[in-house]
Order: sequence, then C-alpha cells, then structure tokens
Amino acid sequence: MTELNETAAFAKRPEIVAQDLAVDPEHGLNESEVTTRRKLHGPNQLRAHAKQSVVAILAHQFKGVIVWLLAFAAGLSFYFGDIAEGIAIVIVLVINAVIGFVTELRAARSMEALLDIASVTTRVRRDGRALHIDAQDLVPGDVVLLDAGDMVTADLRLIEASNLQSDESVLTGESVPVPKQTDPVSPQAAIGDRSCMVFKGTAITQGTATGVVTAIGMATELGHISHLVQTADAAASPLEKRLDRLGHRLVWLTLALAALVIGAGILRGHEVASMIQTGVALAVAAVPEGLPVVATLSLARGMWRMAARNAIISNLSSVETLGATTVILTDKTGTLTENRMAVAGYLTSDASLDLNNRGETVEFDRDGRMVDPEQEPRLQALLRIGALCNGASLGQGDEPPSGDPMELALLRVARQAGMGRETLLTDWEQVREHAFDQDTKMMASVHRDGEGFLYAVKGAPEAVIDACTHVLDQNGMQEMDAPARAAWRDRCGKAAGEGLRLLALAMKRTDHDGAAPYAGLTLVGIVCLRDPLRSDVAGAIAAARAAGVRVIMMTGDHADTAAAIARQAGLGADDGHLTVIEGSELTDFDPETIDRPLSERILDADVFARVAPATKLKLATLYQDNGHIVAMTGDGVNDAPALKKADIGIAMGQRGTEVAREAARMVLQDDSFGTIIAAMRQGRVIFANIRKFVIYLMSCNVSEVLIVGLAVGAGLPMPLLPLQILFLNLVTDVFPAFALGLGGADETVMRQPPRDPAGQIIDRERWISIGVLGGAITLATLTAFWLALDWLNLGNGPSVTVAFVTLALAQLWNVFNVRAAEAHVLRNEVTRNPWVWGAIAFCLLLIAAALWLPGLTDILKLPNPGQAGLLLAMGASLAPLVIGQLFLFWMRGRHMIEEK
Repeated sequence: MTELNETAAFAKRPEIVAQDLAVDPEHGLNESEVTTRRKLHGPNQLRAHAKQSVVAILAHQFKGVIVWLLAFAAGLSFYFGDIAEGIAIVIVLVINAVIGFVTELRAARSMEALLDIASVTTRVRRDGRALHIDAQDLVPGDVVLLDAGDMVTADLRLIEASNLQSDESVLTGESVPVPKQTDPVSPQAAIGDRSCMVFKGTAITQGTATGVVTAIGMATELGHISHLVQTADAAASPLEKRLDRLGHRLVWLTLALAALVIGAGILRGHEVASMIQTGVALAVAAVPEGLPVVATLSLARGMWRMAARNAIISNLSSVETLGATTVILTDKTGTLTENRMAVAGYLTSDASLDLNNRGETVEFDRDGRMVDPEQEPRLQALLRIGALCNGASLGQGDEPPSGDPMELALLRVARQAGMGRETLLTDWEQVREHAFDQDTKMMASVHRDGEGFLYAVKGAPEAVIDACTHVLDQNGMQEMDAPARAAWRDRCGKAAGEGLRLLALAMKRTDHDGAAPYAGLTLVGIVCLRDPLRSDVAGAIAAARAAGVRVIMMTGDHADTAAAIARQAGLGADDGHLTVIEGSELTDFDPETIDRPLSERILDADVFARVAPATKLKLATLYQDNGHIVAMTGDGVNDAPALKKADIGIAMGQRGTEVAREAARMVLQDDSFGTIIAAMRQGRVIFANIRKFVIYLMSCNVSEVLIVGLAVGAGLPMPLLPLQILFLNLVTDVFPAFALGLGGADETVMRQPPRDPAGQIIDRERWISIGVLGGAITLATLTAFWLALDWLNLGNGPSVTVAFVTLALAQLWNVFNVRAAEAHVLRNEVTRNPWVWGAIAFCLLLIAAALWLPGLTDILKLPNPGQAGLLLAMGASLAPLVIGQLFLFWMRGRHMIEEK
C-alpha cells in the first residue's frame, strides 16, 4: 500500500485518501491485507508508560545529600565499633524512608489510564461485510462505520457523513459538539478546525458516518498527547529544590568544619583515630537529622488537611508548592465552566429575557421584572418549539441524558418552566420529523394542532432568519422586511461576541403535514446558550488576585467565547481590558529560542484561545523559565502533558478524565476552583511553619557544632559524645520542631504576595537569627561545662552530663525564640500552639529518662552530676531564652525603622 501523509489527510478529497490507502470504501480491506498491515503498523494501542517499580520508589527516599552524609557517618561509626551510634543513625534513615515511601507509592501512572480508552470494540467494513472487532485490531485503511454514541477508536478521514457531530472536548477543550462534513480543509487547520476528521478518544453525539482509518495507536492525535505526557519532565517542586540547596550547603559546611577540627586536633597531638571519631560527632551535630522526618510529617499533615477540604495530593512536596504559586494556568471547559450547555436567555422582537436558575425551577427576567410564562404567549411559544423540535432525551430513573447538549438545555429549561416534552406531546402529537441538514442548517418537527398542524423549526440564526417571512411580536405576526432581518443579524452578532451560542426558533401553522418545512416561517425569537460559569469561580479568582497570583485561561474555544467567559470570571485588568492570543500565533514558538517581544506579549496575556496540547506544554515551560511557579488546572486528555510539566498540576476529580487525574499532583474532589485557594492558603501556612522549624533545628545544630569544635580547638575534653548529640537531634529536637510544623495560620497570609520563587528557605536575616540563637546556646553550654569542671570539680563524666542537660533544656526553651519578631512576647503563634506545650512536656520526660532510666543512662554515658550540677544546668539553659527575646526586640525595632 502507499504510505499516507497523515498530516495532509484532512486537506485531500476523500477518494484521494482512499486511493492513498489502497482501499475501496464500498468493500473494505480483505483479511490478508489486514494481516500484512498489522505486521507493518502493529496494534492500535497507546504505548504503555513504564511503571515505576516499588524498588525505584524506595530508592528515591535515599537520594538526598543529608541522607548520604548520615549514611557515611553510620558507616564510620560501625567501622570504629560504635554499634549503638551506628544503629541509631540507621533508625533515623529508616523512619524517614518509610514515611516517604508509603506516601509516594500512589504516584501517577497516566499511561495506564490512556490505554483504557482503547479497550472498546468498533464496527468496520471488511470483505464487503460489516463486522464488530476489537479496537486494537484496526489498521490504516480500515473502513469504520459510526453511529451516535460510538467512541472513536482511531483517527478517521470521513468519507460519508449525515448530520454528524462529535464531542472533541477531551482533545480541544471545546465544550460544544463539533459538526462534521466530508470536504477537505486547509493544510494549516488546527485540530479543532479539521471538520472532515474524527479522532481517537472522542465520541459521536449525533448522526452517522463512514470513515477510513488514517492513523492508529501512537500515530493518532491522542497518541501524540500520550507521547507528550511520557516525555514531559515533571519539575521538582520548589520545596524540593530549596531543601536540596540547603542540604548541599550543610554538607560542605560539615566537611569543612570536620576537616578543620580534625586537622587542629592532630596538630595538638591527638590520635588520628580519635579525631576521626570526633569528625563523626561533628557530622552528626551539623546535620539536622530531624529535618527530613519533620518536613515529611508536616507535609503529610498538610496533605490530610487538604484532603478534608476535597483536595487530594499525590506528592508530599506539592502540598507546599501551591503556597509559592505565582501563576495559575487554567483550562476553561469543566474547570471555570460546568461543561454543559444552559439557556442564558432569549432575544425577542422588542426585548431580551434573562434566565435565573433556581434548582428545579427557573425565573425569567425582563428589565428587572419577573415574567410569568403563563402570561407571556411568546415565551410559551419559545419554550414549546425548543422542546418539540428536539431529538435529545433527559432520561428517566437511572437512564442518563442523551443527545446534543444544546437540545438537552432546551428540554431542561422547558421542564423547569412546567412544559416537559412528554406533557407537550400529549397535546401536540408528533407526526413527522425533518432531521437537521448541514445544507439548510435547520431541523423541523411537525405536530397535530387541533384540526391543523404546527411546524416547529430551529436552526442557525442566519439560516432561519432568511427563511422567515414574518416575526412574532407583542401585537402578533408582523411582516419581516430587509431592515428587520438586518436588525436581527446585528443583535445575533452582538450576542455571539459575548460568547453565547445561538439558535433561532420559528414556527408556522398549516392544514396539512406535507408542506415545505422551511417556507413561510414566522420567527419567534433567538435562544441564547452558554456553558455557564461555575458559581464559585469569580470569588476564587478575586481571592487569587488579592494573594498576588495571576490566573490565565487556556482553552480550545474560539477567542470571542473565551474572552466572554474570562470577563465574567474577573480575569484581566481592573478596567476590564483583556489580552487574548490565539493558538495560531503560537504554532511555531519555542520557549528556548523565543524572541523577547513575543515572550513579553505571551507573559502579559490573560487568555489563550484555540490552544493545542503541545502549545499548553510550551506555555507552562515558558512561564517556568521566566521564574514563575506554575499551577496548571485541567480535566481533559489534552491537559495531561502540561499538568505533568507544571510545578503542580491540578485535575478535576468529578469531571476530569482519568488521564488528567493521574498526570496531576493534586485532584479536586469537588471540582471547585475555590478549593484551590483554600489549598493555596494551607500551602503558605505550611511553608511559614517549615521555615520556623528549620530555623529552630539549624540553631540547635549550629550550637552543637560550635560546642564540639570550640572545645576541641581549646584543648578541652569532649563536652558531648556522638550518641548524646544524636539523642538530642532525634528526640528532643524533633518533637518541638514537629509542633512548630503544626502551627496555625497568620490571618494576613492570603493578603501577601507570593514569596520570591528564587528565594531560599533561610535568607540572610534568618541566617543571622540562627547564628545568634546558636551562639547563645553554645555560650551557655560551654560555660556550664567549664563551671562543672573547674568550679564544682565534678570530673569529666558528670560535667558531660551537665553540658548535655544544659544543651537539652536550652534547645527546648529555644522554641520560643522562633516567633515572629512583630508578635507579642507572651501571646504569639508559638505560645498559642498547644502542640508546642505538649512537645516540651514530652521532651522533659525523655530527658529525665536519659538521666535516670537504667540502661539508657549507661548507653548514653550520663553519670549523675548531683543536685548542684543539675541546678547549674537548669540556670544556664535559661540564658539563651533571654538573649533570644532581646534579639527579637532588636529585630522588631529594626523592621519598624525600615518601614518608616
């Protein structure tokens, strides 16, 4: 067979396409040719994405630099015979790995969902016979027969089509079924404009057709999206990047300090083996072992909180990412809108009627006054024609609605007004139907009306207006002249410019049912329909703007429709100005080579219309390359690549496809855009809490490094042993840090702009805080150690216990030093946190156990220092708290001066 240039199939006559594929549409392929082509092209399947193995997920938990450094320290401990110390470090690693492993085991597997789409049968013509075969057995050149309700299982060039419409929202995002025909279109036509093609994964909503397969499997448009999802790199979250940078800094700092101290000790005459063990102690002191554990637990709790608000997170670090988001790229259909057609109002000869839905009922509004359908003959006629001239069904019981979305909307509003189709048909029995015709762009149904017949007609406004000779106004039937037609066309043009879909409704009465259906019609009015905005969207977008987050729409709809919805949602400038860019302008743009003027224009846009899936992916990349933290929302297959690429992909749980849900890192169970804002607030709170406990942990660890380093440098005995440091880091540090991670929210958190995406967890000001707090703890501990040695003459062992207790208590009180500088000294986010008080009480019990519990005291080598030693330790431990509070007062004054 001749190979088909599939990208040009929609630009060729159907007979040329059949000739290229060496198939007779009336006969189809024979079995021998099918076998040959299957060997050449393979099965009609999407390539499976390699599942991430359990081993790979487990291995991911051991990739951080902090983990590597701890593992190295554990190895050295075992080498030098410090078994207890080595085991303790290994326990830290195992705890963190288990928490992360259990959470990440539910990672997305989007390709499995894509494969499910192909698991259907299809009807083909082979050897002159119509057969049902498994969709995966299709080959290029197969002749496929389509009916309403069928799932399209390959890309097809239409050969015959009768009243055919296809729902392509899964590919294009356009909410209204697309009419199809057989004539070629431009070679440059976008997917949504290829009206002579139907695509794999879409559904036939109306009509019948015959098409020839032009592409299967990965060669289809759905396959191209599948490839994009596979090749789109899931960006590391901002938190992962920040913690990684912090970890690298800690490693280099630790190695430098260890080398310095080991060198100084050897120069002072200490044994090499002893100094290497000291280096291990420094490594244990410098690395905040509790940081991975506390970060993981804090994020996990944030995940549970978000789940309670209907936001399901599949990746721990994504909990925090929303708090850093600067741009939300949102799909329109099903995300901002409800992905269904609804009647918005009617245009009549002298006025407009707006609709207000009230659940099972509806109100009609004309210039602020409610209109009763029973008192308004024209409104009754509009509702009646829309319900009678209709091929859809709302369903009964468990039967779902079926048919064209616009026809369903007409049935729904008629039923809400008490004029259900079934009731109407008892008085206006249908005797004939003239199906919708692409040439006339109209359809009609004929009904008994007393002794005569009623013709109910609906169709494209331009077609119906041209066919009408009269118009119905409040005084009855009036003649339709040229100026009246022009006025109606003008009104329709304005309504379409507001993003409304329009259908004209007309009628006539005759004494027989065989009259020409579209001659001598009377125009009753125009019904205006739209995919309605979700009720919570406008408020959510306003909240996002208040938080300094831009919301940008990306959709497959036309520019006018997209712009109208965007204005309703509150997008764009305060004065209502919108910048809209069409996908045709972005066909060839590359984020890596884009010129500055186009880049700036794209970055300033509010709406992207007629956007292809590959372009969505490029747009997400461009925003990321320009320093933005990107959240991407969507619900269709076409959104999946960008959902995966974005810093956090957000899928709709109810309306979203399985592909979108699996590609995303966050799924909204209630499909509420407002849930994004609630989750964003939680993310900001989590980052603020993470920053607090990182400062707490780092100041504690800095003090441990300085205590060991300064003691060795000064020629003093070791004031702390490695296992004692590990006990403090693992036990008395972790619980207060975790309590800080559970803290409440600052009331102004959603009135502040997003933090700088390039900013660090620990900036210059906070490094100063860490240095001051760590220095204060160091001074207190070394002073207590020296006094225990030279003033109380306790000896090395008990003096080490004094240093241990001083350090342990000082670190506990240090939790009160990480409050905001502007907060009240007694009433602040730390003192109001009940978890902090519980953590302190629990840690005091653990410290007491370390001092007096048989067995544990021996393992930690903590001999009793006596009452005097304990009083010394308790008194010295309060000094860092006083110094820390004085430092916060100084910081508060500094901030006030800077604000002035």
